[in-house]
Amino acid sequence: MGDIYLLMLVALVVLAVADLVVGVSNDAVNFLNSAIGSKAISFKTIMVVASLGIFIGAVFSSGMMEVARKGIFMPGEFYFDEIMIIFMAVMITDILLLDFFNTLGMPTSTTVSIVFELLGAAVVMALIKISASDSETVANLASYINTDKATQIISGIFLSVVIAFTIGALVQWLSRIIFTFEYEKKIKNFGALFGGFCLAAIGYFIFFKGLKGTPYYDDFKDVLENQAIYVLLGSFVFWTLFSYFFMKIFKRSILIFVIAVGTFGLALAFSGNDLVNFIGVPMAAYHSFLAWSESGIAPGSFSMEVLQSKVPAQPYLLFIAGGIMVATLWLSKKARSVAETEIGLSRQGHGSEKFSPNLLSRSLVKGSTSLFDGIKKILPVSTKQSMSRRFSKPEEGDDFQNIEDKPAFDMIRAAINLTVAGVLISIATSYKLPLSTTYVTFMVAMGTSLADRAWGRESAVYRVAGVLNVIGGWFFTAFSAFAAAGILTYIIFLGRGPAIAILLLLAIGLLVRNYISHKKQQEAKTDKSGLKKSESKTVQGIISESANNIANVVSRTNKIYTDVLEGLSLTEKKKLKKSKKGVAKLDAEIEELRDHIFFFIKSLDETSVRGSSFYITILGYLTDIAQSLEFITKKSYKHVNNNHKPLRYNQINDLKEIDDSLELLLKEIEEIFTERKFERIGLVLEKKDKIMNSLSEKIEKQVSRTRTEESSPKNTTLYFSILLETKDLVNSLMKLMEEYNNSYKKV
Repeated sequence: MGDIYLLMLVALVVLAVADLVVGVSNDAVNFLNSAIGSKAISFKTIMVVASLGIFIGAVFSSGMMEVARKGIFMPGEFYFDEIMIIFMAVMITDILLLDFFNTLGMPTSTTVSIVFELLGAAVVMALIKISASDSETVANLASYINTDKATQIISGIFLSVVIAFTIGALVQWLSRIIFTFEYEKKIKNFGALFGGFCLAAIGYFIFFKGLKGTPYYDDFKDVLENQAIYVLLGSFVFWTLFSYFFMKIFKRSILIFVIAVGTFGLALAFSGNDLVNFIGVPMAAYHSFLAWSESGIAPGSFSMEVLQSKVPAQPYLLFIAGGIMVATLWLSKKARSVAETEIGLSRQGHGSEKFSPNLLSRSLVKGSTSLFDGIKKILPVSTKQSMSRRFSKPEEGDDFQNIEDKPAFDMIRAAINLTVAGVLISIATSYKLPLSTTYVTFMVAMGTSLADRAWGRESAVYRVAGVLNVIGGWFFTAFSAFAAAGILTYIIFLGRGPAIAILLLLAIGLLVRNYISHKKQQEAKTDKSGLKKSESKTVQGIISESANNIANVVSRTNKIYTDVLEGLSLTEKKKLKKSKKGVAKLDAEIEELRDHIFFFIKSLDETSVRGSSFYITILGYLTDIAQSLEFITKKSYKHVNNNHKPLRYNQINDLKEIDDSLELLLKEIEEIFTERKFERIGLVLEKKDKIMNSLSEKIEKQVSRTRTEESSPKNTTLYFSILLETKDLVNSLMKLMEEYNNSYKKV
């Protein structure tokens, strides 16, 4: 009998390691983003500082393990076999849920997920016990669950979201009023005071939040809680003097030191307090197993009242956990994907937007814009002019092409993000208010972005949609964690060992699938074979770079067109679906080039401005080519997916002839642009009439067939659609060649 519980314990240990990996991948966003986004210090230095914070916090986090043991449910109401089922269901759910969010690149709360998983599993197990009892009813559920704690968590979600966003926006607005965007000048005069304020707040946060729950906190408790004002004042004086001498001696901005210390503090608090989210449950299971195995009582009769007592720390387990967390921080690519989401939403300048606008985001932006316009009307002109000067941004350099390599925001905002997040978490901790560090750090970053006018008319609707998606994901976390853990608890209760084995295999399969999916996405992002943005500032350079893009588009057009006709003739839906994805990728790359036109024109030399007209025209023709491919692919896929009659033999033969002639043409065009044999463009243009006439003949043949032998309206419609769109495709190709030929001759 004991063997199954030993195997469950081993499985929980393995799940704990996996949970550490997926948990750190998600929560790394909390302490890395400000440093990474501002690029105040090198990425390697950021990682070293964060690693130190994580490791120290993990080793000193033993006191927080009590949350998983008795914080959500009443352990004395459950027996050993029941508590092991709860723990198993919670860990499987937690790994799958967090990995799902990591794969999407969405930050979520590990605290909320573990709390609602414990709650959901405990509720279902309690209901099972109640249903089997003759003396209990659903009204007795409250005796099994710590309802006060659950209510606090839910209220903490709402409070942390609203308060963090509001305070972050207010503090950033005041800081920008004082320092403006040209803060380098003013930081020399007020930098010591600003550094003193930030470092005092972050230092207090490190001791109060980062070390709370550790064995060492009691040494500072009386001073930190009863003499807080004196501690803060003394700390402010010390750090102000430190900031002054730091800037004088090292000739560097104190903001660099503030960002480094802030990153260390948030990393320390994360691992010191959130480690329970990853290994608290397995450790509780381990202590439960030890107590039961020594008792000699049957697992269905051994009460888990033992979990109410405090257990000694096991430093070696915390040491191992800290090592795994640090290794994950360095190796996990999903952690960087999650970080990219927040940095993208808070970016000061232009950049690619990850989220699509929705009705709610449009309504919020429209309403906020109208409100802001109304406020501006009642403000005095002098006030508006003064505010405008304070928030005016310095002219950017000419390196517009490397926009993604620039800092997402400046060091003032990074310092405010870290300081305000630390202060809010410290205050909430002092009042014993439950909150999520993820919620606080994310919403502070969004509030400072709004105050810094990073959400302009060009990007607001996308950024607001992104924030709404993330917040919606948080509430989805709570609901799905509760429901999934409850369902798995019931499944394990019914199936016991076999059910656990199946669920573990399913979990492994889903993790592997998500890993492969994410890896493919990352490879697609780093794929160098796509279209390239023009970086040249001369007409000659623009024409040369455009040749590479034309060759790329023509090559992909050739493959996609051939694959579509093959998939259509063989009714292979899989091949057609793959072609649809290929067209969508091509269209997205061309659209990205079009979005880059503003920066491209800005970067041109005065003598090369006429090159912009050529570049825009070429992009227009490339767009037409992609649209023709999209139409052909979509119609073909729809036809096969709806299980309509396949094309007739003579129709397939005609399309094969067109494909063969078009393939020769496209290969010749690709060779011209790849090998720069532009003198041969004229020869290609001479073939236009021949191909167009061939397409017209095929149309006429189909008209005759329709009148005499054709019996399928769907086939006829599809066939005509392909031929007509192919004519548009060839026409766009020839116009592109003519434009390139004319510009090449002029140069």
